[in-house]
Amino acid sequence: VVKMVLDGDNCEGILINPFGPALFLPRQMLEPLSYVRPSSRIYLMEADITKVGADAIVNAANRTLLGGGGVDGAIHRAAGPELLAECRGLHGCNTGEAKVTGAYRLNADCIVHTVGPIYSGSREDAKLLEQCYKNSMDAAWECNCQTVAFPSISTGAYGYPIDKAAKIALRTVQNWLWEHPDSFMDVYFCCFSKADLMEYQNALSYLPDIPPEAE
Repeated sequence: VVKMVLDGDNCEGILINPFGPALFLPRQMLEPLSYVRPSSRIYLMEADITKVGADAIVNAANRTLLGGGGVDGAIHRAAGPELLAECRGLHGCNTGEAKVTGAYRLNADCIVHTVGPIYSGSREDAKLLEQCYKNSMDAAWECNCQTVAFPSISTGAYGYPIDKAAKIALRTVQNWLWEHPDSFMDVYFCCFSKADLMEYQNALSYLPDIPPEAE
């Protein structure tokens, strides 16, 4: 509405509640509002990701995409057998990549499946984990999602140290949001335990407050 008023040459302002006590907002008061934009946010929580309502739920899958243990198995069980049937047609997924399916019985619009690296201590591990988060954000955005819920990728059976993984996860998502200023996405990191949550909270303190180019 503000944009329509400011774009209209003959518009002098907005009249609010014309059938009661009227409030008139003149054009000069509306101009600052055109610069106000919603901001994306990152939330940390101890939660069961299968019970979190979000447009996109990210699954820490294995390369087959046919279910497994941990969060992968939990998501398949909660979504129902239809998820497995759809995943069979995707013919697996490479490490660091992401593929999208329906969410079925989950309280979500879609599931983004990504395959994290098995930790070996190499630099390649960090690059692949970063790609998991970046490609998952890309996939969610392409599906017009505005809320995304992540598990802690690769920190379970794949052995990635959670203190290192948390820093990569938060930094990658923050950078993605800065690189996509029109995204307006809320991102939820769903931690399995209080100990995991504390690691994410500690990692959050290492993040810069503003983008490097804004310094």
